[in-house]
Amino acid sequence: MSATAVHSLWTTAAEPIDKIPAPHIEYAQLAPALIVVGAAIVGILVEAFVPRRSRYYTQVFLTVVALAAAFAAVVGLAAAGYGTTKAHIAAMGAIAVDGPALFLQGTILLASIVAVFTFAERRLDPAAHGNRIDSFAAQAASVPGSDSEKAAVKAGFTTTEVFPLALFAITGMLVFPAANDLLTLFIALEVFSLPLYLLCAVARRKRLMSQEAAVKYFLLGAFSSAFLLFGIALMYGYAGSVSYARIAGVVDGSVRTIDPALADTMGNDALLLIGGAMILMGLLFKVGAVPFHMWTPDVYQGAPTPVTGFMAAATKVAAFGALLRLLYVVLPGLSWDWRPVMWAIAVVTMLGGAIVAITQTDIKRLLAYSSIAHAGFILAGVIAMTPDGISSVMFYLGAYSFVTIGAFAVVTLVRDAGGEATHLSKWAGLGRRSPLVAAVFAIFLLSFAGIPLTAGFSGKFAVFSAAADGGAGALVVVGVISSAIAAFFYIRVIVLMFFSEPKADGPTVAVPSPLTMTTIGVGVAVTLVLGVAPQYFLDLASQAGVFVR
Repeated sequence: MSATAVHSLWTTAAEPIDKIPAPHIEYAQLAPALIVVGAAIVGILVEAFVPRRSRYYTQVFLTVVALAAAFAAVVGLAAAGYGTTKAHIAAMGAIAVDGPALFLQGTILLASIVAVFTFAERRLDPAAHGNRIDSFAAQAASVPGSDSEKAAVKAGFTTTEVFPLALFAITGMLVFPAANDLLTLFIALEVFSLPLYLLCAVARRKRLMSQEAAVKYFLLGAFSSAFLLFGIALMYGYAGSVSYARIAGVVDGSVRTIDPALADTMGNDALLLIGGAMILMGLLFKVGAVPFHMWTPDVYQGAPTPVTGFMAAATKVAAFGALLRLLYVVLPGLSWDWRPVMWAIAVVTMLGGAIVAITQTDIKRLLAYSSIAHAGFILAGVIAMTPDGISSVMFYLGAYSFVTIGAFAVVTLVRDAGGEATHLSKWAGLGRRSPLVAAVFAIFLLSFAGIPLTAGFSGKFAVFSAAADGGAGALVVVGVISSAIAAFFYIRVIVLMFFSEPKADGPTVAVPSPLTMTTIGVGVAVTLVLGVAPQYFLDLASQAGVFVR
């Protein structure tokens, strides 16, 4: 290279460039997520500086107050009109502040408050060495069965880190359905997935099974993240941007300016179809749709039951919110391509979840397959491609999350010498031993089955009627058949509880503290209120069912 060429390079590099513009962030509109992440950081400081005996109370107080404050912030934003007239894109185009985002964030926060109460429960197991114990390992880092673990139990240690971890997970879940570009979507996915991998591994009783569940979840989650990331890369090659609005514009042909660096790939339909399919795979994994459901039964069974309830409810709400935004905002121009695929996935998810659940003998695995079937029912509403589709899915998610957390809270109460008695044979005759607990669980099961006057019926009716209006009548028929199959195994459990003889060595029902009672009480209340008088909440969901573009 000649000296003049080097000189010209040097002079162009040395010319002053304009200052990098400072980002403009609307902190008030991002308040819900900021409050929760702030509390999570304070929670870490609590672990570092607060004496061990005070940590549990400090963390529970901090977590509940933060979630309540974040929910108040969501209500404040909705009252100020950010869900309807003032809906807009905040944080330099990264986050949407609109009706669906606020509705789903409110649902996640309320469900999380109720789930955190089960995390904090310490009265179910008999006290060990004079210390009350919870569902989590005394010392997560110690090898199961080792001397260090025995010493930690004896000293009365508790893993109070689960509260900040839950707060970090909730932060990711709040951002996930509101993300308005693919990069924010991916970061939110990682922020809520990584704490969940850890939370799955810290069960107190079945430590090895819990750790196995966490490893399976982590490995399969890493695969799904890789698919999502590769899909994002292809989508960027296709549209020259990761912003939802820009991608949608390139898809429907309204944006024609071509980035010279991407001139060879922009507008290449192969990139769009493969990239879109990979992003959908990443989201369907989180939802637990067949054939991306492999992790669900093992993880639900192995994780500590409070974590299972939290994960089953809140993750589904966040993932379906992101899926709705992707399909309705970014890819509506592609609906001819993605609808047949989603049809097929919804059909195999509904039928697969319902049929395999019949063979289960463990109550947590049964609820896991039931959650897979419910993912299929919700997908029917997603496929509708109408405003009613959005609002019916949001209503279903709200109803489903509280019923699920309530059901898993009941599972924590039924115990024998080895901890929770999750094998179905142990539940025989439970209705004669503890009629109240069995009756509450029966209400949740009837709601899952979609029996009238429960929240499950209102949710299914809303989703199926939206699907039928959207031209997916055949899907509704499959959904009704799947519901009938699913009703069989729910009712089988009710029959087992009330019409079987209790065994002499059967489990006992622990008397919980007011925390778990509140969780179960809220679950029952939501189930009955949304079943008997759902109209107000359906109206609320339909008012909030418009995405900002």
